[in-house]
Amino acid sequence: MAPARLKQPLSASKDLYPAGSDAKAEIAEAIGSAASARKRVLLVFGANWCYDCHVLDEAFHSAEIAPVLSRSFEVVHVDVGEYNKNLDLARQYDVPVERGVPAIAVLDGNGKLLFSQKRREFEKARSLAPEDILDFLEKWKPVAAKP
Repeated sequence: MAPARLKQPLSASKDLYPAGSDAKAEIAEAIGSAASARKRVLLVFGANWCYDCHVLDEAFHSAEIAPVLSRSFEVVHVDVGEYNKNLDLARQYDVPVERGVPAIAVLDGNGKLLFSQKRREFEKARSLAPEDILDFLEKWKPVAAKP
């Protein structure tokens, strides 16, 4: 039996990356929220035209992944447009979006970069299994404080 793959959306019509959104402000807000809630920040660089961005978002909302994601991360979608928007943020967080999207970075509650996607891990989201996403989230979720 073939391993389960992420659910494929019927279309890429959802507005994941709204026009006019201020990614810098959204990241700053997410860092503040993450710090107070002891979470991490998950930056998802992508664009509305990107089918794999929609596949990844569909996975983030699945019954299997959503609880882990919401418990441990503040998610910010960063629009790269036609590779002409928020490229300064991609450079700041060391995410080579020119290699493809979706591309991910993980920040701690202070805004410190913990991970930036270098090997195109999420670019072909449609070929990933739910366990691939869960393993990634488990690896990068905040460590519980020791009593």
